[in-house]
Amino acid sequence: MKILFVIDAFLSHSNGTSISAQRYGETLRSFGHEVKVLTNAEKPYPDYIFALKEAKTPIDGLLHANGYQFAAPDEKIIDTALDWCDIVHVFTPFMLGCKVKKMALSKGKPITAAFHVQAENISSGFRVGKVEFINRLLYRLHYHTMYKGIKLIHCPSQMMADELKHYGFDNDLRVISNGISDDFVYYRPANEANFPGKIVITMVGRLSPEKRQDLLIKAVKMSKYEKQIQLQFAGVGSIEKYYRKLGKELTNEPVFGYYTREELINLLHDTHLYVHASDMESEAIGCIEAFATGLVPIISNSPLSATKQFALDERSLFEVGNAASLKDKIEYWIEHPEERQEMEVKYAQEAEKYRLTKAVRQFEAMLKEAME
Repeated sequence: MKILFVIDAFLSHSNGTSISAQRYGETLRSFGHEVKVLTNAEKPYPDYIFALKEAKTPIDGLLHANGYQFAAPDEKIIDTALDWCDIVHVFTPFMLGCKVKKMALSKGKPITAAFHVQAENISSGFRVGKVEFINRLLYRLHYHTMYKGIKLIHCPSQMMADELKHYGFDNDLRVISNGISDDFVYYRPANEANFPGKIVITMVGRLSPEKRQDLLIKAVKMSKYEKQIQLQFAGVGSIEKYYRKLGKELTNEPVFGYYTREELINLLHDTHLYVHASDMESEAIGCIEAFATGLVPIISNSPLSATKQFALDERSLFEVGNAASLKDKIEYWIEHPEERQEMEVKYAQEAEKYRLTKAVRQFEAMLKEAME
């Protein structure tokens, strides 16, 4: 198949949807398909890119701080891309995606779409993430501008599919994980390379209000093991300065950074516990990657986070938004190392369900069905 991916910021290395699109594209090519991408890009860029200019908006500052930008729909370039492909898959439901959908349908091109961007992710950027009527309005807006008329929709989790049904989506919703690469495998080294003698806790994700890195900092501050704990945050985002300021209240200031895949794997190997405190999440590949290496996760039980599905029992769940509850779970796993070692193996085995090759085979079947 000649597959056209449509996504605003494909080349971003700090956005989860972009990273998933990159991995899906690489894997589909390994299966023998041609994959090209319609996206915002500045030279130099790979030859499989149909390059668009960035769309300027009043919220560019917020977007750039979170490693994102919108692409400006150019009908001539879109037309060229659509003429090339056999099928279109839209990742993001913004200006570009909506324009491509309209043009693809007018040309009779098979088209599928994904739902990666929760309404709450958008509203949280404006500090109204828990206002129900705003989120409902955003979901309905996405439906009418992007998803209405497209039969097959890829959802990265069952929770995301359930949310769409709740908000009236009548599409055929296919639950397929974003998938983790084979680089993330079980390995718990005996030596502590970077922080000898410390209890290292890591969290991966964009530094934004709904991800709740602040909750982890507050939980550690409350802990009787505070002086022994070293936090690591892998990610960039709009409120990094606030989190750094908050982290200065701890004995060991948290480490913040952006990491390549290889660097992230080494970071996880040098970690004792993984925390995912986000209030809102459509899947959280970072969490799966972490427990694939044998890290026991501690996850928020938020009703708007699909990540809680990965917890194998209540020891790995804490009450949403409750720093004291998170503190208790951290201390439990610190005080029960034998139980932690036992669960490390079970979590690594659980991660095998979410391998990238398996996920992309399911995605490939969805595309073939759409073409038929």
